[in-house]
Parts: sequence; structure tokens; C-alpha cells
Amino acid sequence: MRFCVFCGSSAGARPAYAAAARALGAALAEAGVGLVYGGASVGLMGAVADAARDAGGEVIGVLPRALADRELAHPNLTQLHIVGSMHERKAMMAELSDGFIALPGGIGTFEELFEIWTWAQLGQHAKPCAVLNVDGYYDGLLAFLDHTVREAFVKPVHRARLLVHDDVGALLTAMQRYEPPASTGKWIGRSET
Repeated sequence: MRFCVFCGSSAGARPAYAAAARALGAALAEAGVGLVYGGASVGLMGAVADAARDAGGEVIGVLPRALADRELAHPNLTQLHIVGSMHERKAMMAELSDGFIALPGGIGTFEELFEIWTWAQLGQHAKPCAVLNVDGYYDGLLAFLDHTVREAFVKPVHRARLLVHDDVGALLTAMQRYEPPASTGKWIGRSET
């Protein structure tokens, strides 16, 4: 089993973010779960990879050539796949992974999380998608997502697909026990607006 972690190439403003990345990397390795991530050596990406490797875990990076050429590639991974584009990166990460976790990050992290969550809604996969809400980092986004449900743009069943925890152990347990919802047919129809 492997989980993909989306996260920032920056360490962020709070030490808690890097601490959570390290805790997640170590917990994955200790649980025998491989890590798939963006392949960089910097920020939270480097922290989660280093912790997983230090704990003896499998770590697979997927990095576009343009970023590898800027010397961001992590030098100590189980495998590093160099691909041609961000699209290829996301497709390979999805193919290699049995679930997806977002740590704190920026626009790229949001985009990766939302795309893979959308693929779940569309029935393209039945893998868990989750957020590790470190120090309330995602509180504002989660409140907005609840607003989208109230405004009838997102069905409650699809909102519930996004697992949210602030504890690494609880998150991994929820990921490993995840059961996808039954097919819901149409997402939002005229009769529901």
C-alpha cells in the first residue's frame, strides 16, 4: 500500500507544519505504507520524504524535468521518476497511490487535492482523499466547502469523501478503513436545485 502526500515546497510560517510532515512520513513507514510525493528535497516535501526514509520506508518521488533541472530533486529516494510535465506527474502519482493526503501547502497543493478529489466524485477512482489539518491550517477552506454544500453546489456525500483529521494516527486509521460511498448517479440535477 502507498499513500500520496501533497504538500508545500516551502516549510511555511509555523514549525508545526514541518513537524507534522515529519510525523506523517515516519508514521507511514512504521505502518508499512509507502510514500509517493512530488520528488523535491525542499520544504514540507523534503521533510516528509526524509522522515519516511529515516524510518526505513519506501519513498517514491515524481518530478517534472523542469524542476529536477533546478536541482530540487531529492537525492535519497527509493525511486525517482522524472517526467515531462505536471500532467504526467499527477497521473503517475495517482496510478502509484492507494490514497491521497494533503498537508499544508499553497496553490499547487490545493490544485492537486481538488483534482484528485474531483476524480473520485467522477468515479475515476475509489481511493480515499484526506487533509491533515495542522494547527487549523485548512479551517477556512473547510468552512468554505461546507458553504458549497449549503448552497447546493456540492452534495453532502461528495463533501464527506474528503477525510479530515488533525492527528496523524487518526488520519491513517481513517484512510486504511475507508469505504467509498455507493454511486450517487448525477451530481446535482434540476430537481435538486
